[in-house]
Amino acid sequence: MSEPDLSDLHAFLAVARSRGFRQAALLRGASASSLSEAVRRLETRLGVRLLNRTTRSVTPTEAGARLIERLAPAFAEIAGALDAVNGFRDSPTGTLRLNVPTIVSREVLPSIVARFLATHPGITLELSASDNFIDVLAAGFDAGIRYDERIERDMIAVPIGPRTQRFVAAAAPAYLEAHGEPKHPRELVNHACIAHRFESGVLATWEFMRGKDVIRIVPQGPLVTSSIEVSRACAIAGLGLVYTFDEFVREAIERGALVPVLKPWWQSFTGPRLYYASRAHVPGPLRAFIDFIRAES
Repeated sequence: MSEPDLSDLHAFLAVARSRGFRQAALLRGASASSLSEAVRRLETRLGVRLLNRTTRSVTPTEAGARLIERLAPAFAEIAGALDAVNGFRDSPTGTLRLNVPTIVSREVLPSIVARFLATHPGITLELSASDNFIDVLAAGFDAGIRYDERIERDMIAVPIGPRTQRFVAAAAPAYLEAHGEPKHPRELVNHACIAHRFESGVLATWEFMRGKDVIRIVPQGPLVTSSIEVSRACAIAGLGLVYTFDEFVREAIERGALVPVLKPWWQSFTGPRLYYASRAHVPGPLRAFIDFIRAES
């Protein structure tokens, strides 16, 4: 039996962690067909099936699971050994893989990323924007950005971007003229609400706070979408009320296309945080990014 290629082993590990060829291909910047061929080549060389494939999922066989147990720490050691060389450079090199929410990719990261990459030309950033809540480490990312309630307690978290954010409720002047302005969140049951559904399928609940009072509303209305552009456009067109990040509607409010409502009940919360595993060795590109955002805070 010939020795398997390290790249084939790495491809197998990526597919197994992602539970799919397409998902792994997106993370690795490769084609699903090339990953499939790499896994097939590895199985042929080892003479054993490593992955059970169906149209809906990819799962490790018993042999595959045993191989993953040995490969994962081995590749981590190799990565650590190679990255140790980065300590002798003026600026580290390598790839930094981040998983972030859509709001952060649009409103927080653009200016930060531009300055960071200009400072560290040897680093390549792979940025995946998704509102799904995943195990970023298992999916092959170096770190993620999330809000406090979504960060596991065994992770190290560093503030990035605004320290506080808020949700804003708003509607078009024409809508309010036709239907009246709600004065209390409970009145929203009598209004058309533009709802947001996450990629996971979960419908976002509208949560309002005033002092110790917390009111949660399940929005009902003519539109449910995962696109903020669509929901904002429809709110401006007078279809109903929208409740979303301030950053998404601020410009429309400033020019009068939308009117803020229920202002005393708007919810404020802690801004996003970069989080990563608590471990002795942090890869050079990630360490450089951590130091960069800490220096700017």
